[in-house]
Amino acid sequence: MSAVEILPAEQGRELRQFLELPYRFYRGDPYWVPPLRIAQKELFDRRKHPFYRHAEVQCFLALRNGDCLGRIAAIHDRNYNDFHQEEAGHFGFFECVEDQAVADALLGAARQWLASRGARIFRGPVNPSTNYECGLLVEGFDSSPVVMMTYNPPYYGSLLEGAGLRKAKDLYAYFVATDDFTIERVERVATRSTERQGMRVRPIRMDAFQEEVELVWKVYNSAWSRNWGFVPMTRDEFLFMARDMRMILKPELVLLGEVHGQVVGFALALPDINQALKHARGRILPLGLLKILYHKRSILSVRIIVLGVLEVYRTVGVAAGFYRELFRQGTRLGYRDCEMSWVLEDNTLMNRSIEAIGGRRYKTYRIYEWN
Repeated sequence: MSAVEILPAEQGRELRQFLELPYRFYRGDPYWVPPLRIAQKELFDRRKHPFYRHAEVQCFLALRNGDCLGRIAAIHDRNYNDFHQEEAGHFGFFECVEDQAVADALLGAARQWLASRGARIFRGPVNPSTNYECGLLVEGFDSSPVVMMTYNPPYYGSLLEGAGLRKAKDLYAYFVATDDFTIERVERVATRSTERQGMRVRPIRMDAFQEEVELVWKVYNSAWSRNWGFVPMTRDEFLFMARDMRMILKPELVLLGEVHGQVVGFALALPDINQALKHARGRILPLGLLKILYHKRSILSVRIIVLGVLEVYRTVGVAAGFYRELFRQGTRLGYRDCEMSWVLEDNTLMNRSIEAIGGRRYKTYRIYEWN
């Protein structure tokens, strides 16, 4: 068998191959959701995307006899290392045929590139950080991913473990049907916390969108600061991501919690646009946009992406106020179920609270490491 050749993919033909590879790999897979090609190109645009102001990314392709068999990106995030006081490097955007030699070559190239920049810990997948899509799917292969969640074949975990990587942390995704949602307990806790703390939950003001997003950004970086794997988002990154989300969000499902006029928490749920994106097959033109708009009308699910509260308010039931309002607004808008994801496996308080309101863990994602 011919040797595996590793090539950097920085621009031109190689970068196009890197971006196009998943569309070839997953062709015919009923569960894969093709991301919009225009969005993928934007994510890898080093001149425009604010992530690259504090990080370096090197993409690699694996070829054998000229046939492209896999890809990986090595990610050196200076903000992550400064925040955690670690010498870490990450990998992401991993795709590979079921061939251990190819996986070994890809992971080895990424690790070597990161080691040359001082990294002693090798962790992933993150695409390109935990603020974006991350984790390898290890349980729950019988359904499509929801918006901003990953998907991969079942054998990917064996490839990573065969290369010497081991579990660092599992991330849980929960399914909650509106019929199973236990509203009574939430109502009691929410009413109690609202009266005691004087908390008010309100939707985002779209006529002051940037100002509202900046308030949320400050809470986000504070509320998640102690979470494993978290890296603060820069203001530019947060605004950049909010701009993209604005096109699909429902204001009633973007909630800010205030106590005495101060924002102390927020919740974000997005309609599962993946249900519409499936039909576009990654293209806006010539008919992709029309297909998205048509199928967008029949979306019945949402994903609760973030629900965070400043630490001082975490144990006094403030989160219940968000759950209650999301349930009220979601059912009013016609949504039948939601995914709550992702939650760290050792976040006992959040896992128990989701299970208490009717959540069923149905997917598990894994971050691996090699040190």
